[in-house]
Formats: sequence, C-alpha cells, structure tokens
Amino acid sequence: MSVPGAAPAYRRIVLKLSGEALAGRQGYGIDPEILARVAEEIGEIVRLGVQVAVVIGAGNIFRGIAASAGGMERATGDYMGMLATVINALALQDAIEKAGVATRVLSAIEMRAVAEPYIRRRAIRHLEKGRVVVFAAGTGNPFFTTDTAGALRAVEIGAEAIFKATRVDGIYTADPEKDPTATKLDRVGYIEVLSRGLKVMDSTAISLCMENKLPIVIFDLNQPGNIRKIVSGEPVGSMVSADVVG
Repeated sequence: MSVPGAAPAYRRIVLKLSGEALAGRQGYGIDPEILARVAEEIGEIVRLGVQVAVVIGAGNIFRGIAASAGGMERATGDYMGMLATVINALALQDAIEKAGVATRVLSAIEMRAVAEPYIRRRAIRHLEKGRVVVFAAGTGNPFFTTDTAGALRAVEIGAEAIFKATRVDGIYTADPEKDPTATKLDRVGYIEVLSRGLKVMDSTAISLCMENKLPIVIFDLNQPGNIRKIVSGEPVGSMVSADVVG
C-alpha cells in the first residue's frame, strides 16, 4: 500500500498508449472523454513529482500492417502510420495542457510547424523542467512498432520503467477475452515472455528492455486511478522484469 505523502516509487517513466486506447468503445478516432481522463491522470502524477514521457500509437487512425496486407508497400504504410501518431500526439498535448501541465511534442519525423524534432538531450531537459514529453512518429523508421519506439525512448532518456496501457488488468497465460481458463501472471521474466509468446510487446521491444533491465508494467487503462497507484508503489497489473527467472 502507498503511504500518503510518500515519495513516488518512480522518478521518470514512459507511458505507452495505443491508438485504440484513445478510441474507446467507438473503435476509431479519438474519444474526448477518454482523452480528458488520461490527461488528468497524467497531470496528477506530474504533480506528484514524476517525470512523464508518452509514446503513442495510431491504431485508431491508420495501421501500416493492415495497409500492407491490402497491397500497399509496407514502408509506405508504416510512414503513414507514423504521421497518424502525430495527430494523436497533438490531441493528447492539447488535453494535457488543458489539465494544467506544460507539454511538448517531439517528432522523429521533422515537421517543425507542429512539433519539435526529437533530440535526446532536449527531451531530457523538458522532463527536468516538469513538462510532459509526447514522442510522436515512432522511431522514424518503417518496420518498427510503437512498442519498440517506447522501449527505445525509455532507454534513451533513462526512464525507470515503461507503463503499457491495455484493455486487460495484466499479463495472462492466454487471451482472457477469449479463453476463460487464462490465469494472470503478476510477475514474469523477459525470457519467459519471449519463450511462451506472451502478448506483452513485440520481441524487439522485449529484447531491448531485457538488455537494459528496464521493467515493463502492464495495466488496465480503463480503470481510473491505476497510473497514480502504480507510481505510488501499489501492486497494479503485471510486471515484466529481470527479477523473475522463467
């Protein structure tokens, strides 16, 4: 349990949001209510003294892999997906600033009229000044997911953990929405995630986290207050770390 007034358990984190998370029940576009709630929760932990960076996907707008399956060149589809993440990043920036917290969007693909170019030292400086940094356009390269972008940025800025927001309350042995016998795993090792094919992040992202001993916390975004509980040290969701031997 967290102690009122105690220091946060994390000093700097990366919050990985999928585009689908912003779409809500409508399944596409951006749900203003969810956007506002997520922004409020981010603002709440910033006021606790936590430095927050966000990596955002674009599944609510465009999926490069789906376009590739439809005949489009994969690289072209991925670049279109990266541009779609900028739309989500700008929407999130607006919502966080309405929640009273200064925010900067840093894009891996330069578009200076709407976002700053990604520069590692600049990102760290923004965080140190108490600003939320939203990383857009993935890694700037095709064939890499926003999960991998999240792991890469987290390592680059020296984050202490990645918080991955999902629709379920942790890691399960199977998809709990499809398999009623699926059991929750509170803690699991990187090797076990890879060997058992657990749907946490793609293998590139998991390997990057493993090499750098970066913990991953999987939690349910639909449960209000979860982000604050995690930064306060409460056992929410599931954790992937080097502490568990698969």
